[in-house]
Amino acid sequence: MERAAARRAGLPAPRRMPERLSVRDQVLGELRHALVTGELPPGTVHSAPALASRYGVSATPVREAMQLLAREGAVEVLPNRGFRITERSSRDLAELAEIRALLEVPVVLGLARSVAADRWEALRPLAEATVTAAALGDRAAYAESDRAFHRAMLALSGNLQLVSVADELHRRAQWPLAVRHPSRATRPAELLADATEHAVLLDALVSGDLDTVEALVREHFSGSARG
Repeated sequence: MERAAARRAGLPAPRRMPERLSVRDQVLGELRHALVTGELPPGTVHSAPALASRYGVSATPVREAMQLLAREGAVEVLPNRGFRITERSSRDLAELAEIRALLEVPVVLGLARSVAADRWEALRPLAEATVTAAALGDRAAYAESDRAFHRAMLALSGNLQLVSVADELHRRAQWPLAVRHPSRATRPAELLADATEHAVLLDALVSGDLDTVEALVREHFSGSARG
């Protein structure tokens, strides 16, 4: 019926997206969860068929999801073997934190001078969500809420390209380090400390305390870089 209507209107026939794409997205979500939580530890090798069996799907959406993760730097493709989970070093994290700081710090400082207090206050639920996830020790939920808070802050700039680039860098920074390089983010107490910084930063933004805002945003990124 849809195809006939399209022909009568002189339009191309509507395309149905392959169902496997939605399966791929579900698998991608599961794999990202497993990476953040350490269920798929850095350095380990996994085949697409084995992961497909784990998630109860065919190997095709797993391969597609893993290819996307490879572009994000989370895994390495091993021809005829599968995929190896990337081993991050403390230096890798420091470099990512440095790039994120170069992007986000000047933007947040600029916004601190121009955005009204009520718009900052609207971000309060996102800041509280990071604290809740950290307090529960839910690393996957914390990773998502942490990125959501930063996205919302940067979105106030109106620069969608900036938001997209910064979010990709943020996601890369969330993949865990190798076990032999325990990161700050792997320690529950310090994860909670990082989450609490969001609420403190919002307080400073709402009150217009620019000196505190600058100190907090710079410390937030230097803390992210520590291993």
